[in-house]
Order: sequence, then structure tokens, then C-alpha cells
Amino acid sequence: MKFTAIIEKGENGWLVGQVEEVPAAMSQGKTIDELKENLLDALRMILDTNKEITEKEYLGKTTIKEELELM
Repeated sequence: MKFTAIIEKGENGWLVGQVEEVPAAMSQGKTIDELKENLLDALRMILDTNKEITEKEYLGKTTIKEELELM
């Protein structure tokens, strides 16, 4: 799966961005490469947090987990 970074120039020369597919993933950086890495970190944190929340909701319940792949 690929994601799209929306990037704009912010104040003081910083670049600010957001992941189009996951709008809550936002960050900034001094260069495009730094911003892209920071956006990936934000995306990882959101996905990890969502996973932890979901795991707690299903704790103690009988479930089946199936892997999904988006191409």
C-alpha cells in the first residue's frame, strides 16, 4: 500500500504535511525528506495506537484474525 503526502511551505521556511489517506497523520520538517520521514513516523504511531485500542476492545473475546492486503 502506498500513501500520498500533501506538502506545503509553512512559516519560517518549514515544510508542513499531511497524509492524504490518513488526515490525522500530520508533521513538519526542514526538508522534503525529513518531512516524509516524520509523516511516516506519525502514520506508524496512529496505526500502532489504533491497533492497541482495538486489541483492548476484543480482549477476552473469541475472534478470528485474517490478514488483508491492499494492492
